[in-house]
Amino acid sequence: MAYDSQEMVKKIFNQNSARVDTNKGEEFYNNLFEKTKARLSKLRKQPALKDIDIIDIVESEGVNRRDFMKWASATTATLMLPPMFTPLVAEAAELMNRVPVIWIELQDCAGNSEALLRSSAPTVDSLIFDVLSLEFHETIMAASGHQADAQLEDAVEHFKGKYLLFVEGSIPTAMNGQYGTIGASGETFQEHLMRLSKDAGAVIAVGACATFGGVPAAAPNPTGAVGVMDLVKGKPVINIPACPANPANMVGVVLHYILTGQVPELDSLLRPKFAFGYRIHDNCERRAHFDAGEYVEEWGDEGAKNNWCLYKMGCKGPMTFNNCSIIRYNEGTNWPIGVGRGCIGCSEPDFWDKYAYERPMADAHIKAPTGGVEKTVDEFGLGLLTATTIGIGVHAVASAVIGKRSINNGESEDE
Repeated sequence: MAYDSQEMVKKIFNQNSARVDTNKGEEFYNNLFEKTKARLSKLRKQPALKDIDIIDIVESEGVNRRDFMKWASATTATLMLPPMFTPLVAEAAELMNRVPVIWIELQDCAGNSEALLRSSAPTVDSLIFDVLSLEFHETIMAASGHQADAQLEDAVEHFKGKYLLFVEGSIPTAMNGQYGTIGASGETFQEHLMRLSKDAGAVIAVGACATFGGVPAAAPNPTGAVGVMDLVKGKPVINIPACPANPANMVGVVLHYILTGQVPELDSLLRPKFAFGYRIHDNCERRAHFDAGEYVEEWGDEGAKNNWCLYKMGCKGPMTFNNCSIIRYNEGTNWPIGVGRGCIGCSEPDFWDKYAYERPMADAHIKAPTGGVEKTVDEFGLGLLTATTIGIGVHAVASAVIGKRSINNGESEDE
């Protein structure tokens, strides 16, 4: 998770700093600041699980201390914390080697691991895998077979009650879980998850499959695939959905845990609010065209060439909660809508069955869980919006109805 230019840091910080919950008041953040300082002081007194210094790591990647603090500023903003927390976030990153992590893969494609490993400098894999004490990750570890099993059991026993359990992939439950087994013992994925989550400090489900079942759970779901939260009870569960999950959000959750010793504030679907507290649509670069009633009608038309709104082409941004439009991927370079493809709602439950097609929700006869754009765009300019769940002002409706343009043969009505 790197932001090489000051302009990118400023953009991300400014957009996120507005999301600091001012209703909590200055006293709340002052108290949190003191508690965080005490938490980090306690962690610093604990022995490091890995003898490694993050500053040495980032400097070996050609990143100086100033650039590291830029990253800390951007991450502080991402976590929806005031700027005064930046030094504490930087310190938390330095103390990541105090928190053990066990990462398991179940019914998945390893896309979330790939997202981490292929992140850009100062590499997230440097921050996570080189500094954080990753005790087990079967995809990238050298050990295999019985040796890998032994390493996992040693980690669980040694760090009982303290480790963070990252889970990638859904869990098959049909046929007594026999669609997925692991290890020499033939333990089912479900048994594996339940045993390891029992002694975890918190369980972090990463990606669409681990959170809500993802593609394996799509109809007719022959394996009975479910997400982690459907099985793990009585233990803190954090969902970081999307396909793949953004590495920035993974790092953010870990840093929040290091800072406070607690899981971040979550929504009703157990997603951290700092990342999933607002819709993609609210910060989309094409939002102005939506408000003006300017839509791509078919691929390659004038609207597509001019980056108009993709709602008519099936974009599910109006009913998808995620920070893709702010954080983006690949060093903040781009994201699906930025390259001309609509959002398919991969951070929402049942996205493959409900959202992953190139037509508006209004044509699918499925009511979006957030209210969504209920009627066709043509019918009402931009459709009826449920104000309490969508949060678009009346002025947006009016501007779309009045300013809506239709494209005929590459020309708009006012040309």
